[in-house]
Amino acid sequence: MGEFSGKTIFITGAAHGQGRATALLLAKLGADIVAFDVAKKIEYPSYEFGTAGELESLKKEIEALGQRALLAVGDVRDDGAVTKAVNDTITAFGKIDVLFNNAGICAYAAMDAMTDDEWNAMIDINLKGPMNVTRRIAPHMIKAKSGVIINNSSVMGLRGAKRLSHYTASKWGLTGLTKAWAIELAPHNIRVLSIHPTGVNTPMNDGLAAMEGSTPLEIAERSAGNLLPVPWLEGEDVANLVAYLASDKARYATGAQFVLDAGLLSV
Repeated sequence: MGEFSGKTIFITGAAHGQGRATALLLAKLGADIVAFDVAKKIEYPSYEFGTAGELESLKKEIEALGQRALLAVGDVRDDGAVTKAVNDTITAFGKIDVLFNNAGICAYAAMDAMTDDEWNAMIDINLKGPMNVTRRIAPHMIKAKSGVIINNSSVMGLRGAKRLSHYTASKWGLTGLTKAWAIELAPHNIRVLSIHPTGVNTPMNDGLAAMEGSTPLEIAERSAGNLLPVPWLEGEDVANLVAYLASDKARYATGAQFVLDAGLLSV
């Protein structure tokens, strides 16, 4: 029996990167997984997103671990798609124990050159998206008088950075939502937390570098700030933190920000 045996975990942006790593770790620990992902290229940013093929392979990996997996294709900006995914989850599993709001985008843009479409896409996906998902899942957690919501913010949800004003605004907003939801949901025994990773070695990392005409390592070196001698984290590092926070080991943690930054914010 795993630590998350009998639990249902809803993960957005699950096809690859941090979401996929988290899905696989929690499945290894006994959880059933709902993998929500847009599973196609969207208009902004221009790099590649998760695919339907990646979702299908994730499902096979989860099932090979002896757990159930439900795939849900949709955009977190689309309340209809989110509502359907949540309803399908309740029909299939009867509950949602943990929500990992992981889906998000990042792209560079100077403040005075940023278009309205770029600003709107960043805010809508990174901030409105978690709101859409959480407001559909929270009523089920309230009914169950139990739940954990983990928001994947960023070190940029605790500091600022050049050419990332729209991204920074979205991630600071998510930090604020975390605190507000923690206050609102605590009477229902629901915990809400945010995590704040430094750069992570994911396909998004590769896509951002390509947009800059560079390599991930070159960008990491230019924006060096990690105290520990690593250019970035791995998706599994984020997954380990999510698993801890979602577990009973962190049962009294709520409304807090958990930094996984290799020392970046210490300077």
